[in-house]
Amino acid sequence: MKTKFITCLAFFGIMILSSCNDNSKQKQSAEKTNAKSSDSAFVRGSSCDIKLDKIQFTKSINGADTLAKVDEKKNIQFHVGEKKDYFSDPNNKLSNNTAPILLSKIDNTKPFTLTAKVSPEFTETGLYNAGVLYLYVHDNFYQKFCFEQDERGNHRIVTVRTIGTSDDNNHDIVQGKTVYMKISSDTQTVASYYSLDNKTWQMVRLYKNNYPAELWGGISAQCPVDKGTTSYFEAISLEQKSVKDFRLGI
Repeated sequence: MKTKFITCLAFFGIMILSSCNDNSKQKQSAEKTNAKSSDSAFVRGSSCDIKLDKIQFTKSINGADTLAKVDEKKNIQFHVGEKKDYFSDPNNKLSNNTAPILLSKIDNTKPFTLTAKVSPEFTETGLYNAGVLYLYVHDNFYQKFCFEQDERGNHRIVTVRTIGTSDDNNHDIVQGKTVYMKISSDTQTVASYYSLDNKTWQMVRLYKNNYPAELWGGISAQCPVDKGTTSYFEAISLEQKSVKDFRLGI
């Protein structure tokens, strides 16, 4: 009787262990599937060809190539219509992926730096109007870096990371209507910076580079509330090198 009892215990132990192993394999398989789907770049939009001195935009989301006008100095005047934004609200009340974005492909296996001088159109009614830099994989996986007008009419630096849903990180208030902005990576780390003089840089966000090898960087204008706005982008560049000091941004 004792021998039968021990045999039964051993049998049930093997069954439980087998079930745990199966569940573990299923969980690992699901994680791999989810990781693969979330890490695969998919740009919904159309091809374009806007070539500047230090960057070439080859993808356009939401008709961005028809709204971005290149002037004789190779700068871009970027117009956007009413209620255009890119944000995946955790409560789903403010979700809106209609803002136009111009994108340039980045080799994320190498260091890179995306830079621009950004001058948004700020008005009394232009709540959340902004000029924006992007790192983009797909609509559920991206970062945007904004020079934005806030609820009190201040002009502030904002970063938003979207991994399924968006966070919202509001940073420094800036006096003036123009800032230099850049996003840089050494392949392991991503950091965002702004400067008033293109010399002294303030870091506002740093995180692990968990983007795939195929990554896109770009520019956009947004107008979530008002009837339209225009942002002006100068000295836009994309280089395959990173800042040397991630704290100082230089």
